[in-house]
Amino acid sequence: MKKVIVTTSINKPTEAIEKFDALTDWTLVVIGDRKTPLDYRLKRGIYVSPREQEKYDQALSDAIEWNCIQRRNFGLLWAYDLKADVVAVIDDDNIPYEGWGKNLSLGESLEVNYYETDLPAFDPIGATNESKLWHRGYPLQLIPKRDYSKKSKKKLAFDVQADFWNGDPDIDAVCRMIYAPECKFDAACFPLAANKVAPFNSQNTFIKAEILPDYFLFPHVGRMDDIWAAYYVQARGAKVVFNKPSVYQQRNVHNLVVDMKKEYPGYENNLEIVTGIANNPEVLMNYLPEKSRQAFQLYRRHFNV
Repeated sequence: MKKVIVTTSINKPTEAIEKFDALTDWTLVVIGDRKTPLDYRLKRGIYVSPREQEKYDQALSDAIEWNCIQRRNFGLLWAYDLKADVVAVIDDDNIPYEGWGKNLSLGESLEVNYYETDLPAFDPIGATNESKLWHRGYPLQLIPKRDYSKKSKKKLAFDVQADFWNGDPDIDAVCRMIYAPECKFDAACFPLAANKVAPFNSQNTFIKAEILPDYFLFPHVGRMDDIWAAYYVQARGAKVVFNKPSVYQQRNVHNLVVDMKKEYPGYENNLEIVTGIANNPEVLMNYLPEKSRQAFQLYRRHFNV
């Protein structure tokens, strides 16, 4: 099985990158940006410079633009060209634990804690021992209505495995301002899944390569790039399971007010999106700027869809 790790970075190789690069059963692909150090080097993995990206697809590069995390879409394409079976999308501040990537269950029957909700979306963090928190991208209007009482055991197969993260978790700026948490998630809560779409991120997530044509980190929508990608790919039929933490997030420095502003498209639209895509995944396109829709079309050309 061919397994590829994808990320982008504007830093010199971090502790996390060095650990991912050392995994002999994975190939690491780091996508450079214009802020990435010019002398960026990996010991085993592949570094893709800005010039190489433009040579690969100038139109897509122009549509995504520079100095943004969505450059990692080029990494998804690199993984596809490498004939990956599984793609792990990670952040350079998520330090992998020993055994990271070993407990993959994609495509296999897996017994999970299965939650059923009448709400249009499911928040995975609320089902853990950190139940006061919520996942970035979960509609704020639904937070007080979350109900985890309908729980059972089910065996299902999944297309996406979103592993959790100890330390500073993936919550939105509002949640972080209120709680500023340092988390240690209870492994007994996992694996878990639900009957409705759920937000998952692009910082410690494993994806079956066959769904890559539908998985695109939308540019020009702030910090909703991976969240809307998650909602879209699930609306198109992909099934996601959330599993126990396999990294420690030593979060890069962020300005929470700036983060909050970048999350505003989600605060304003996420409830409408999760409600609308239940019947038609393409509803999401109505919430994207033209350049974002154009970038998605250019990306999909590489898969002949």
